[in-house]
Formats: sequence, C-alpha cells, structure tokens
Amino acid sequence: MNSAASLLDPASNPTTYVIAVLNLYGELPDTPPRTNPQDQRQARSWFDRGVSLTVVEAALLLASLRRVRPHGIPPLPRIRSLAYFQPVIEELLENPVPEGYVQYLRVKLRHSVDTAKSAGVQNSTFSRDR
Repeated sequence: MNSAASLLDPASNPTTYVIAVLNLYGELPDTPPRTNPQDQRQARSWFDRGVSLTVVEAALLLASLRRVRPHGIPPLPRIRSLAYFQPVIEELLENPVPEGYVQYLRVKLRHSVDTAKSAGVQNSTFSRDR
C-alpha cells in the first residue's frame, strides 16, 4: 500500500480510525450530538490496543440493541460517553462474532429504531385525540 492510501486506512492511521469510531458512535440512538475529548481518547486507546473497527462497530451495535426496551417500558438514560461500550469491546475480544454478524446487527438496530419511531408517532397521534 502506498503512503497516500495508508493515510486513509483506519487500521494504520490513528486519526482516520478515531474519526471512523466517532462517526459510528454518533450514528447510534441515544448518543450525544457531539463527542468530547474523552471520547477521542477512548477511541485512540482502542486503536493503540489494535482493536479492529469491525469489533468496535459490533460492540457499539450490540450494546445499543441491548438497550432496546419493549413498548411501554421507560427508556434507559442516554449514553454520555464512548466508554460505555468498553465492557462490550472486552466481551467481543474474548468471544469474537461470526462473519456477517455486524451486518445482521446493523439491520436489527435499524429495524428497532424504525419500530420505536413508528410507535412514537402512533402514541402521539392517539394521545392528541383524547
């Protein structure tokens, strides 16, 4: 790989890796609209440890899915830090996910977010009729 390509490869460039992790984090439900320096340090520590972006993405998706609550159950408090996902990173480093599992998690989370949004629209629609 030439030097220009390696600058864009998250596996070999800490800045690109951190940006990729923070983008994944920012796309999740219940995360802050902006990251902070602590989040950047957390992402950099994963780069320094050699945690692949696939493991990070799987951990973020899996932890987010674990937070999904059935309709009528109060939601959990919002996630305030990327450090929230550290235990799931450790779990996945000890027990790697099978090939294709990250894609499954993406679809599953998208479905649960869409379901929650449609339930919220139905609730607000019906509550106005009362």
